[in-house]
Amino acid sequence: MKRVLDSQRQARRVHRWLVPIAAAPLMLTAISGSLYSVLLEQGIDAFWLLKIHTGRFGWLNLQSFYPALLGVLTVVITASGLTLLMKPRS
Repeated sequence: MKRVLDSQRQARRVHRWLVPIAAAPLMLTAISGSLYSVLLEQGIDAFWLLKIHTGRFGWLNLQSFYPALLGVLTVVITASGLTLLMKPRS
């Protein structure tokens, strides 16, 4: 039983470590895309938001693999969260 509790504790620790790292680019993409859309409706073309949305952060250009990175991060945090929902084997 102690081994099961230790593995649950470890799963929670890993999940708490992964979520902020994975959520940051996901939230940045969602916020920049939404804000760009709202501003465009107001007649403001904030093209710099579109660059952030697609993974171009000034001198750091991640556009070639940013969508894949977002997909992988989504799968990783979803799988991590699902492991917390699974019933432990005793």
